[in-house]
Amino acid sequence: MERKKEVLESDKRLLQFRTYDEYLDSLVSKVDVCYFKNYMTARKIAELGYRCSGDMLTKEEFYRKLADVTEAVFPSKKPYELSSIGIDFHDVMYNELANRESGNRTGLLSTIIYIRYITKDGHEISGYIDYADRLLNENWTPFFLGKAKLRLRMTDLSFFNWRAKKAIYNDSPNYWVIFDPVKGLLFQHKNDRKIVHVDPSLSSPGQSSFRERIFTTLFDHFILYDHYVRKQS
Repeated sequence: MERKKEVLESDKRLLQFRTYDEYLDSLVSKVDVCYFKNYMTARKIAELGYRCSGDMLTKEEFYRKLADVTEAVFPSKKPYELSSIGIDFHDVMYNELANRESGNRTGLLSTIIYIRYITKDGHEISGYIDYADRLLNENWTPFFLGKAKLRLRMTDLSFFNWRAKKAIYNDSPNYWVIFDPVKGLLFQHKNDRKIVHVDPSLSSPGQSSFRERIFTTLFDHFILYDHYVRKQS
């Protein structure tokens, strides 16, 4: 069992590749291209195993291992219970999150939550939360019941403390954090590779994505970015 876990851990590197050609390209160096004068030749040399210090994967092995590790990291069928079921919500914010809970748990929808609030000691805190990731790793029933407050963590997609001038960014299981010199802060979904733009001045947050501001008494700003995940063909 431990051996299987070790193999899966080592195979996680394959998640960065979408095709076998991309895997081969990672083994080709600039020196190879200069030496062989032909990129396809350099790629063929890599495929034969001359540029790999470990076990070279055949095309069939690559796609089999990629499928196995993808299913292990992002299971297509996950047993779950809805935390929001049967609860009377005392604020529209909870109702909006409840409407999105099932979609985020099944992976059909991927919601990014933006919140801004002032702490008791006067610190302005804002940032972005991967809703699906939080649903997976904590019990949301107390939040929906109003017994616990939704607060940003330094492990979320982003965490800003404006008084302390602290800004923290983290990739999540579903998103990569990207900084663009022109477009600013972006989030790229790891499954379909689509970009979610969080700039409020834009008319749309991107392809298959929608932005909705929720007016609630619980936060100064509460915005939901809904990304409908497109299955890879």
